[in-house]
Amino acid sequence: MKHATLVAAGLLVIAGNVQGQAQLKLNEQGYFEAPGLNVTVFADIYPDGHQTGVTVIQHGERVAANGDLRLEPSPGQWSPMPAGDGKPVVDVATGTVTQALRYPDESKNRKGFNPIVYPDLAFGYRVSVTPMEGYAFKVSVDLDKPLPADWEGKVGFNFELFPTDLFGKSWLLDDASGIFPRQANGPVQDVHGQLIATPMASGRTLVVAPESDLQRLKIHSRTGRLELLDGRGTMNNGWYVVREITRPGATKEAVSWIVTPHVDPDWRYAPVVQVSQVGYRPGQAKTVVIEQDKRDGRADPLTLYRMTESGARQVARYEPKPWGRFLRYQYLTADLDAVTEPGMYELEYRGRRTHAFRIADDVYDRGVWQPTLEYFLPAQMCHMRVTENYRTWHGLDHQDDARMAQVGVHFDGYDQGPDMLSRYRPGDRVPGLTSGGWHDAGDYDLRVESQMGTVWLLAKMVEEFGLDYDTTTIDQARKEARLLRPDGVNDALQQIEHGLLSVLGGYRALGRTYRGIIEPTLEQYVLLGEVATQTDNLDYDPALAPGARTATSSSVPDDRWVFTEDNPDRELATAAGLATAARVLRQHNPQMAAEALAAAVDLTARAIDRGTKVDAQVFALSELARSTGDAAYVARLVAMKPRIVAAIDKTGPLLAEALPLVKDAAFLREVDAAVQAHQAKLAEAATHTPYGVPYVPHIWGAGWDIQKFGVDQYFFRKAWPQHTPDTLQMQALNFVLGVHPGNRTESFASGVGANSAVVAYGTNRGDWSYIPGGVISGTALIRPDLPELKVWPYFWQQREYVIGGGAENFMFLALAAAQRGSLLKRPTSAPGR
Repeated sequence: MKHATLVAAGLLVIAGNVQGQAQLKLNEQGYFEAPGLNVTVFADIYPDGHQTGVTVIQHGERVAANGDLRLEPSPGQWSPMPAGDGKPVVDVATGTVTQALRYPDESKNRKGFNPIVYPDLAFGYRVSVTPMEGYAFKVSVDLDKPLPADWEGKVGFNFELFPTDLFGKSWLLDDASGIFPRQANGPVQDVHGQLIATPMASGRTLVVAPESDLQRLKIHSRTGRLELLDGRGTMNNGWYVVREITRPGATKEAVSWIVTPHVDPDWRYAPVVQVSQVGYRPGQAKTVVIEQDKRDGRADPLTLYRMTESGARQVARYEPKPWGRFLRYQYLTADLDAVTEPGMYELEYRGRRTHAFRIADDVYDRGVWQPTLEYFLPAQMCHMRVTENYRTWHGLDHQDDARMAQVGVHFDGYDQGPDMLSRYRPGDRVPGLTSGGWHDAGDYDLRVESQMGTVWLLAKMVEEFGLDYDTTTIDQARKEARLLRPDGVNDALQQIEHGLLSVLGGYRALGRTYRGIIEPTLEQYVLLGEVATQTDNLDYDPALAPGARTATSSSVPDDRWVFTEDNPDRELATAAGLATAARVLRQHNPQMAAEALAAAVDLTARAIDRGTKVDAQVFALSELARSTGDAAYVARLVAMKPRIVAAIDKTGPLLAEALPLVKDAAFLREVDAAVQAHQAKLAEAATHTPYGVPYVPHIWGAGWDIQKFGVDQYFFRKAWPQHTPDTLQMQALNFVLGVHPGNRTESFASGVGANSAVVAYGTNRGDWSYIPGGVISGTALIRPDLPELKVWPYFWQQREYVIGGGAENFMFLALAAAQRGSLLKRPTSAPGR
């Protein structure tokens, strides 16, 4: 029977009925639960990110995951992984949850976003979890049929232990013992063609962290020997792995374990007070959220302290209001709106203090949005040497860009069709691509949508807020950027130029926009560290003898590839960004402005009738209407009224720019009604979480989506203030700054606020470091209901930086919040110097 059927039949007490002394019971969410312990069985969908399989959540922390059969001792991101056959099934008689799986996963076998090369091996199996006495549970693996003889001894059950919380803790494995090391250590051995760190020990019974009552976990094998491996010996982002090879020739219980987590039955999730890491303006809404154990319904006083020269002084006490249940917690809220006196404050709840936060008119005016412009964007600049006083962020890179891509599926979503859509053939050098652009994220590719998303947002910040800020020297002739060294030119305009150097360079050479520029090999793609080492900066010349090089050429084919595509919707979005940039560059760089506008007009003319996404069409037409004053673009928008109204959630913010140019009364009336209905729907949806914004993560944390949502609300408010309060926009900013689910209340913006994400998935993640002003993806959802933000630099789904929206949307929201502050007083009609 499926879990849903069991819910309807009222049979969710079966685990307790079958195992008289078993503490683990299936709950309404479909996973095993006891006070202080949860066990999920393939409840999640993301093995690539260590996020599915048999999973243990012990005292509120996910300690182990991805319990499943794997073909390698230490799998990586591009290793073969199974596909699930349907959803987990519950056996009423035994209380067992079983997931059927199979190899290969045909959706990933040499195809898809990141193609995986599977071996010639096909088999099916089932992983089952059964509650046992106390807090123990049994894990069993049953094969549909015996493995082929040449695969015996190679396939095993892997159970991954999260590393960070185990550093320095001990382990016991039969008579062996040791410490979980901070870094992977040798020796190294070859196991069936894979180099791995030699197992730390092997035996029948492993005890993890025996010294810690909240972490102790015992694994006993009933069928074979366990090996304790350090997966980081193969991949930097690996976890500790407990592995057992399937029994030769076996089908039933090819692997069988008893797992016994130690549990404190009196444990309760400690209350978490969530408040902005930066603070608030005096007149701003200030909703504090308190997150408690779901069994904890008590609302104790919340005390506010103001910092004085003689220490903290109590200034107010609040009775938090119960909000109700969300995810796995109970929530309370408190309203601090009446606190308007400028100063530094702290909150105390049940004897625990928060960080200090500020209330002041200029709270967003320094050290909030600036680090994105001062540090993050310069550090991401491609084709430049980037320095900061004594520090070199990275050397001059990718002066050998770029060669036309080879036909076929690549990785990271790149796929070159058989038509190059240009005069170049695979392997040809495409000129004009050795300047400009930003590295996309924790990797080093240049996606056109990321480049133009950054350009558009910077241009809008110049237009909307009069952004004029200079702390960086940007010298394109010398290909050098120097942080904290002003050069007398608006950094925002210089960064816009930098993005356009790449996109317009590609447009000149190809006669169209590129899809993106990326490394030719996975070995280059996974680089951790100095980007200047990714290539030799010399043009590849196949005519040179192997190993030969000249002052300008090399026989090493390490040059990045440039991809093209026929994607009219992406071309329209590019055109919109170009048209916006043209407006703000007219005074500063009229030649580049004219070229950008001409390209925008051309791309739109070629793509507008082939585009399928109404928001992309509205985006291009709106920005071009504003940039050119051509009434034909406005007429086209008016003709699209039914489609615009039907998709007002997407089209509304993009239409805002052109709305003052529209004179058609029927159009304005129907769009106004659609916006009013949409905003009413959003206001109602905001009541579904204690945070006042939608929190619906898929794989990545929802922070980027919530920032984008906040920016959209800004433009709704700009065009339709009668229907759009600034509440959702400000709540989105507060979410990023620390008012978000989970026990880690850090600001998603690195280096911003009292506590922030200073371990991040950026280009320096191998050093467990960060880039100020980068904004991580944020708190992810471990299905079905655990919000998680772990300190682990290799979780791209929780801690990755990106350009084209992540950091720049945060910067936009912070600037919008600062509008009433002291910094931005200059009229927006004259952007730039």
